[in-house]
Amino acid sequence: MSACRSRHHPDEDGTIRAMNDNIRLIDTHTHLHSGRFDADREAVLRRAAEAGVVRMIEIGYDLPSSRAAIRLAEQYPHIYAVVGIQPHYAADVADDWIDTIASLAAHPKVVAIGEIGLDYYHDRAPHELQHDLFRHQLAMARDLRLPVVIHSRDAQEDTIALLRSDARGQPGIMHSFSGDWQYAAACLDVGFHLSFSGPLTFAKAHALHDAARRAPFERLLIETDSPYLAPHPLRGRRNEPANVRLVAARLAELRDLPLDMLADAVWQNAAMLFTLPRAAWGAQP
Repeated sequence: MSACRSRHHPDEDGTIRAMNDNIRLIDTHTHLHSGRFDADREAVLRRAAEAGVVRMIEIGYDLPSSRAAIRLAEQYPHIYAVVGIQPHYAADVADDWIDTIASLAAHPKVVAIGEIGLDYYHDRAPHELQHDLFRHQLAMARDLRLPVVIHSRDAQEDTIALLRSDARGQPGIMHSFSGDWQYAAACLDVGFHLSFSGPLTFAKAHALHDAARRAPFERLLIETDSPYLAPHPLRGRRNEPANVRLVAARLAELRDLPLDMLADAVWQNAAMLFTLPRAAWGAQP
């Protein structure tokens, strides 16, 4: 067992106490605008800071949530926004949606287009409409010179095919990556980063562990997808950004690295991918 596990593992109940180790973390995928945070959002942000999470990327998935992401980014200097339309809403978008997203993307704190992609698990829209929405947003991101945040569920083959045809050489993230090494290698081949979340901490996620060990250091990212996908030992509870430290600790363990080294690498990867302003690279929000 790596030494980083013993130094940075949380309490037995999953509680992360205030840290004084100067480790800085970035949660690259949150949904803090969710109503599930309405009662204690300030406390959630305070716990994140105590855990060393000093930057967050707030993700939209439709027009209202994209606007909410921008509002949070305007309110908090250490939060940045991503705007886009998830495949669930491909059959419901207004005629002027592309102009609206492009307008939102012009905001100075918007750092990517997303989350976008394909979802055949929930299958809430015809695949053809999902593909069209995906392609249009990939093209928009390319025109705006922004990275993309990809949502893909039960659609690996088609996701990779579309990325190869429409996004090769374009920067992007496979959000909450949960595949095996074969899928990881295909994502890496089109130039994308892999962002690991709570499932990485699950004991039986052997194929995911293998992918995390083998992925290039410079393509690693971490996230919570709060309020979803809480890591072990908090599985089943509401997730929050402080818990990205648990994901980082597990990734560091799998890579046999000290947590501070892993955290610094992920920080640099995220800062470069999202082209965060140099002032945002500092350790304090």
